[in-house]
Amino acid sequence: MKAIRLTLESFRFAWEALKGNLLRTVLSLLGVTVGIFAIIAVFTVVDSLEKNIRSSMNFVGDKVIYVDKWPWEFGPDFAWWKYFNRPVPNTREYRLLQKQLGPNNAGIAIFASKSGNTFKAGSNSVDDAFLQGVSYDYRIISDVPVAQGRYFTAQEVDGARNVAIIGADIAANLFPDRSALGQEFKTRGQRFTVIGVMEKAGKSLLEIKSNDTNTFIPFGAFSKIFAINPGTGSGVSATIGVKGLDTDPGLLDLEYEVTGLMRSARGLKPREEANFALNRPEMLASAISGLFSILGVAGGVIGSFAMLVGGFGIANIMFVSVKERTNIIGIQKSLGAKNYFILFQFLFEAVFLCLLGGAAGLLLVWFITLIPQDSLPLFMSGGRIALGLTVSVLIGMVAGIVPAVLAANLDPVIAIRAK
Repeated sequence: MKAIRLTLESFRFAWEALKGNLLRTVLSLLGVTVGIFAIIAVFTVVDSLEKNIRSSMNFVGDKVIYVDKWPWEFGPDFAWWKYFNRPVPNTREYRLLQKQLGPNNAGIAIFASKSGNTFKAGSNSVDDAFLQGVSYDYRIISDVPVAQGRYFTAQEVDGARNVAIIGADIAANLFPDRSALGQEFKTRGQRFTVIGVMEKAGKSLLEIKSNDTNTFIPFGAFSKIFAINPGTGSGVSATIGVKGLDTDPGLLDLEYEVTGLMRSARGLKPREEANFALNRPEMLASAISGLFSILGVAGGVIGSFAMLVGGFGIANIMFVSVKERTNIIGIQKSLGAKNYFILFQFLFEAVFLCLLGGAAGLLLVWFITLIPQDSLPLFMSGGRIALGLTVSVLIGMVAGIVPAVLAANLDPVIAIRAK
């Protein structure tokens, strides 16, 4: 009980000292406030960037293996010449995988896409639209967020009917004064009937492929417009996607099975190198994580310099505070105050200063996140708040420990005589 009472008394002394020198307290807070603001602001921007980019790439799906011509590789050492003459996946291989794959998959789809399309409906038109032909199970491979209407039926896909699911921006531009469902638009000499409208996705930092300007049609209907190239020349290339099961988190069994069937379909001998690539979203995720880890470290180093300046400011103020209250320290010691009581008193004061400064820095970052942003919405996570407060406490302890030890070790007789 005595230790608790002395601790609370130390808090009270520290609080009274901070209130008694309000201007000095505010000036001392500025260094820590700027430091915490710099660190947490950088981490907040990095977190928001990573979240935005990951959400922009949700179209690649989760637990999916993509059979493609090109591997998803990054860096200056990408050996593109090794893959240039590879054949692209085709419908025959898709049918083979669909027929012979075992129970290790949740669905398989083939799809192809083409950008730069123009859609027309009456006097309205949309330029640079994204057109994507998909098989029936594509909605298992990737998210197709239909807000109005419905998805394709198996009969529509098998019959290569001219039906379409369009993005929100396309619907708003082609049919501004009425519902898009049941309406027709024309592209590449073909008329399509709208059976679904996707929900509004909004702007993202990476406009790789936004559903707002995307349109899905059956793969057969897409093949009537564009030549799906099974060889290595010019044309539209198709991709095969195979969705794995939740019971196979590593997708190793599925990957081995797909590899074996594709090698058999292409007549590859056991020692021959595969002329296809199996890509997985984890490749992109690991590349993104590595990039933002580097950015986070760089931001932490930059913010640390600001915190260093703030720490020196707190230490300087604490030395001044010890000098000013030397006489009071002597009186406290003469009345029986222990060394640890004096040490805690000044250490708590330094920690309080840093906590108040850190809270002010966090509050500034939070205010910035409230500013509306179209392409990069900012958010501050609970982990970053905890990090800011923890760093504040550590800076306070480091900056205040030396002045606190000096105050605790003062001789009471000499301290009382000090002016």
